[in-house]
Amino acid sequence: MTRTNTAASPEEINARLYKHTDIHPALPGAGSVGKEDYEHYRSQGFIAVSGILDAEEVRLSSEEIMSIIFAAEPQAKVQFTRPQNELRDNGERELAVRKVYEFVNGNERLREMAHHPRILAIVERILGGKAKLVQDMALLKPPTGGGEKPWHQDMAYGPLAYHNAVVGVWIALDEAGLDNGCMHVIPRSQMSGAVPHYAVRDWQLCDEAVPVERDVAVPLAPGGALFFHGLLFHGTPNNTSLKRRRALQFHYALDTSAKLTPQEYKRMFTNELTGAEC
Repeated sequence: MTRTNTAASPEEINARLYKHTDIHPALPGAGSVGKEDYEHYRSQGFIAVSGILDAEEVRLSSEEIMSIIFAAEPQAKVQFTRPQNELRDNGERELAVRKVYEFVNGNERLREMAHHPRILAIVERILGGKAKLVQDMALLKPPTGGGEKPWHQDMAYGPLAYHNAVVGVWIALDEAGLDNGCMHVIPRSQMSGAVPHYAVRDWQLCDEAVPVERDVAVPLAPGGALFFHGLLFHGTPNNTSLKRRRALQFHYALDTSAKLTPQEYKRMFTNELTGAEC
């Protein structure tokens, strides 16, 4: 596969790295998740479920995220793609936000979403025990400018590097489709174990290491969720549409899980031992 560098256009990156040769339909609701679906998670590394949040919960979650973005002193961390002193109004501010994170301790409504019984029931069935929340964030792709999140494994990020696999839960707050940056996954890629990551367009898998011919897209309606293994290869393409795409993302670990040591992390997720380059 041809190397994709930082100079490639969003359209070129999308065409080259997000093939969506298959589309994975979401299950109709939390009550429909059965034994065979948990088997699918164990073998393929993911399941998608509609209606994890209802319409009112989606509305409230969206309002809370936007209130954090527009607050003079937000009770959370906000990652901007442009200097804040260049942003003239709330419209420009929203377009410049990539991520909102560490909000559960300061926002009761979003804390309730992170501990939603429909979410925890599925997560704890996957984990086989009591879950602890280890990360909370909202990921935004504004219209015609929401950037790619390159292919990666979540456990390659230090806060999620545990001895036991974490479970990610990605919840659509807007319609997440093929045109505005829905999630893409490589089924069974968690079987590869930990794979080195590189600082290219982001902290990511090397483009050449991703079998994009196996890419499966997971479009979701608002309130739908993707539950996925912490070592599953996944990414989201650039949003070149006229539609916004906002999502909540939570990560959970077994409450008995311990963090990897820095030495273990380097051995598993970096090229420290081999010196290989992407």
